Order: sequence, then C-alpha cells, then structure tokens
Amino acid sequence: MNDKALIAVNNVKKYYLGGEVKALDGVNLEINKGEVVVIIGPSGSGKSTMLRSLNLLEVPTDGHIVFDGEDLTNPKLNINKHRQKMGMVFQHFNLFPNMTILRNLTIAPMKLLKKSQADAEAKALELLDAVGLRDRADAYPSQLSGGQKQRVAIVRALCMEPEVMLFDEPTSALDPEMVGEVLQVMKELANKGMTMVIVTHEMGFAKEVATRVIFMDEGKILEQGTPDDIFNHPKDQRLVEFLSKVL
Repeated sequence: MNDKALIAVNNVKKYYLGGEVKALDGVNLEINKGEVVVIIGPSGSGKSTMLRSLNLLEVPTDGHIVFDGEDLTNPKLNINKHRQKMGMVFQHFNLFPNMTILRNLTIAPMKLLKKSQADAEAKALELLDAVGLRDRADAYPSQLSGGQKQRVAIVRALCMEPEVMLFDEPTSALDPEMVGEVLQVMKELANKGMTMVIVTHEMGFAKEVATRVIFMDEGKILEQGTPDDIFNHPKDQRLVEFLSKVL
C-alpha cells in the first residue's frame, strides 16, 4: 500500500448463497487523497457492492478495507466513528420528511460532532448557499424537486466534514432535466479537491471529472485508467463491448 492511499481495498470478496453468487471476487484498489474515482460497468457487476463495502454498509466475506490507516474490517473498531468521515449519497435522498431542510442538515453535526446549534446552522446555510438552495432552508423535503433533494442530500453529507464522499448512482432516480444540477455540484466538489468515489451511468460526467475510471464486471476490476485510457483506448474485450452499448 502506498503512503498516500486514503483507502486501500485488499482482496475483498463478498459472497452470497454460500459462495454461489460472487458479488465481489477478490477486489484490490487504492484510492488516494484528492482523487475522483468513477466506477462503471454493467448492472450486477458489483459496483454498488464495492462502494458500499468501503464504509461497511456491505460487510465483506473476506479481505480487508483500510481507511486512514485503520482496518475497518476489524470487529473491535468503532465503525460508526469512521463512517462519520465518509459522506454517503444514495440514489434516494433519505431526508426526514417531518423536518425542515435546515433541521435535516444540522441534526447529525449537533449529535455526533457535538456542534452548537449556531455553528451547525451557520455551516449548513453556507453549504446550502454554495448549491443555490439557501432560500429553501425552512422548506420541507416534500416541497423540493428531486434534483433539489439530491443537492440537499449532498450538503447533508458535507455538513459532517467528511474526508471522502461516496456516491451510489446519485442521479439514477432523477428526471433527466434534473441530472445536470446534481452533477454540477459534484463537479464543484471535485474542483475543490474532495476525494470522491462515484458509481454512475453518466459517462460524459466520468470523462470530464474522473481522475481515474474503473471498469467492473462479475465482481472483478477488469480495467482501470485515466478517462482517456478507458474511453478512447480500452483494452479489455468486456469493456469494449460495454462501451459500444453505452456511448
């Protein structure tokens, strides 16, 4: 493992049905600080399982995941403490419907980071401002569009001041015209140097923003490289076939 690696995935396997289904089949991966790693591949290739393993939402059958020098697969480790350093954004926004946007954003920093209400609200409003939603602070989730909810979900993760952001197909549940506004927020994060791991079907976004693209199929990483390597000079035959269908 190199010294710069923020996350190191060592021979991680995730098997179901007693090993009949190999969702992850010996994955090795290092993610360095400031990298934007985009994971692509067909449905059922293990992309989301891989991403969710990084903060142990999926517990590997075998192998190790080292984050910030700590082995997350060590059962003695307080995993919740480490999850606080990893922001996670899902397909569905998981906002509390009975709370205002501001309350949705401040509840975890106050509870888990022990921030005062004033500090938590100031940070939340600053981040809402950055994504163009400051005027929606007192609204409820039901009053927002899908794209707005997903931008709020990103802000909620950022309110915890994470070291890395994990995105699991953040635009796949959105209407097409709302996809751009969410990707724009992610681009701005990338430009600020946030370490990001993103599972997405948005190939244009991957080309533009990724520092490295990883192609997965059948639970394995079959090829990885710069966007130029992957999209313009693919080597693996499965990758060539995949790109012929999605580009």
